[in-house]
Amino acid sequence: MPTRAAALIVLILAAAVLGFAPILVRLADTGPAAAGFWRFAFALPLLLLMTARPGGEGIGRPSGWMMLAGGMLVLDLSFWHYSIALTSVANATTLTNLTPVVVTLVGWWVFRERPKALFVVALAAAIAGAVTMSLGADGGQGSNPPLGDAFAAVTALWYAGYFIAVKAARGRYSAGRVMLWSTAIAAPGLLMAALVLGEQILPGSWGGWAACVGLGVVHVVGQGGVAWSLGRLPTALTAVTVLIQPIAAAVLGWLLFAETLTPVQALGGAVVLAAIVLAQWSAAKKKGAEADAPAPVL
Repeated sequence: MPTRAAALIVLILAAAVLGFAPILVRLADTGPAAAGFWRFAFALPLLLLMTARPGGEGIGRPSGWMMLAGGMLVLDLSFWHYSIALTSVANATTLTNLTPVVVTLVGWWVFRERPKALFVVALAAAIAGAVTMSLGADGGQGSNPPLGDAFAAVTALWYAGYFIAVKAARGRYSAGRVMLWSTAIAAPGLLMAALVLGEQILPGSWGGWAACVGLGVVHVVGQGGVAWSLGRLPTALTAVTVLIQPIAAAVLGWLLFAETLTPVQALGGAVVLAAIVLAQWSAAKKKGAEADAPAPVL
């Protein structure tokens, strides 16, 4: 059985990998929702191979929680990819990851994961750091920063719903099966959204196709790692640790798109990292490993 430390390492690496997602969306050479569709389309063969391998759990049938996770993914990526097109990579990723507030409250209520006072302090510091990163960004980045920021903030709600649904599904099923069915359910929804919005569906260049393939790999490795960790770590701690993603995205946006990384943003990123360490230390102080009760199947 993997240790808690191993689960944390996987989660941190997965969050860092997810930092590449907004960069690849910018390079996909398609509409925002269409980029989400290709992300899922290229991820599905990999997920199918992982789930249907000999000795694996098998494909099975989707549960209600998996279907809910798929619906949340449609809303999540639809809003988030449009925010990436309208505001800076740093803002789009940071505001989206204000999810821990919602996840912590629901985790406390539904999964009986009562947070310690020190964890609440760490959560507040992480959110403050994330907001500082957003407010400290160069306001001239993006075609419509206020609207993009609003889309990113709303995305946090959908992302929280996805976290909670995956956590519930992981009480009974493997990460591979949960990822396979949530992705399979979400893919048609993203394609329909792209068609309704009149987006360009096919990438206009080989580089765009490569970016879409990369999105599929990021989805499997990044979200797959998060889903796997959710079966072994408290929901709230997982959500806070995923705040590594906006830091990675901000650095990549600075390196690849020359998006200014201001001193205030750098300070906010440092606060987020410190808060993540504090949150993990707080969780580690609890006696024994936290056992998550299996959620009912919808």
